[in-house]
Amino acid sequence: MPVASHISEAMSSSSFIRRMFEEGLMMKSRFGADNVYDFSIGNPDLEPPAKVARMLAELGTNPKPGQHGYMPNAGYPETRAAMAKKVSGEQGVEVSADRVVMGVGAAGAMNSVLKAVLSHGDEVLVSAPFFPEYAHYARNHGGNLRSIPSREDFSLDIASIEAAISSKTAALIINSPNNPTGKIYTSEDLAALGAALARAKSRTGRSVLLIADEPYREIVYDNRKVAPIFPVWADSVVVSSFAKNLSLPGERIGYVAVNPGCAWAQELTDAVIFCTRVIGYVNAPATFQRIVAECWDEKVDYSSYLKRRNLLTGILDEAGIEYAVPEGAFYLFCKVPERRATAGDSADDGAFCDQLKAHHILGVPGKGFGKPGWFRLAYCVSEKSITGSRDAFKNARIEW
Repeated sequence: MPVASHISEAMSSSSFIRRMFEEGLMMKSRFGADNVYDFSIGNPDLEPPAKVARMLAELGTNPKPGQHGYMPNAGYPETRAAMAKKVSGEQGVEVSADRVVMGVGAAGAMNSVLKAVLSHGDEVLVSAPFFPEYAHYARNHGGNLRSIPSREDFSLDIASIEAAISSKTAALIINSPNNPTGKIYTSEDLAALGAALARAKSRTGRSVLLIADEPYREIVYDNRKVAPIFPVWADSVVVSSFAKNLSLPGERIGYVAVNPGCAWAQELTDAVIFCTRVIGYVNAPATFQRIVAECWDEKVDYSSYLKRRNLLTGILDEAGIEYAVPEGAFYLFCKVPERRATAGDSADDGAFCDQLKAHHILGVPGKGFGKPGWFRLAYCVSEKSITGSRDAFKNARIEW
């Protein structure tokens, strides 16, 4: 039986990030790991807090009866209570445990939310540039992703977002700190967004669900803070995980927190629980539900990401490559430089990434993030790899 046509189409345009990451593995086997500078994927390289390893050892050596059995689809009560405490502190709004649903990473949590709210043909808005998988997540559940260009500094273009909202708009995804730019949206911008959503509701008769995707919330620079969304728009949810802040991407543990101020909070929570089950996740991983319930507030030193950001920006300055200075996360979003040596489209991010690849540098074209003419570098790699890339960036730029 042939593969479904829409899956074949989606596969042909699937994540540039994963494709570059897999190509990097092949290049490393061919040229040696020290001779390939792989900035393709946001795979955090800090070790998880020591308490995570201690708990994992304790759960493995002293198992309790039923430790690996089913639990309520929404997750263990004690884990939901811990996440409620976490989100309450971040949002400045009291969130109860019964408004939290544990998810299979932020991706699984996001899919559960979108399945809960999308009807066929509904639109999901997102500010570009954006994480590419959002388009597939929306399509998974009959929706269509529509991107709205951000402002020049990568902040939200509130007026354009408001103008794009129609009766078909079911949800708006924001991601702060943003992947790929590292931009953090200000409290003033979020307040303006809330006001715009209120005006749009009056105009269309439909409320837009605001989804804040926040896996990078704790990774911020220069004492910045990620502003809360619950106080500015009642019909909102936070989706997050422990992939980035605790360096647990492979354990697939995340959650959804529903704003208690939402008039349909109970219905939405119940729908997310139901969708978690019927999508096929059933429930979030049992062992790491127990671990994050005890480790969610462990202190992590992210200063090495800042050090590596500054190291890589210095190298790009030397090479003459412009970039947006990230306020959080661990990505540099860089502008394709004007061509020097050859004719052609000077803003062709795919061609420039091929030029970098010829010098064993792996970056991701901006068109994969909805922003042609730019490319992304993930600097959650070793300092040795960053410093080793200096001449490669210079030479790639000279030959461009």
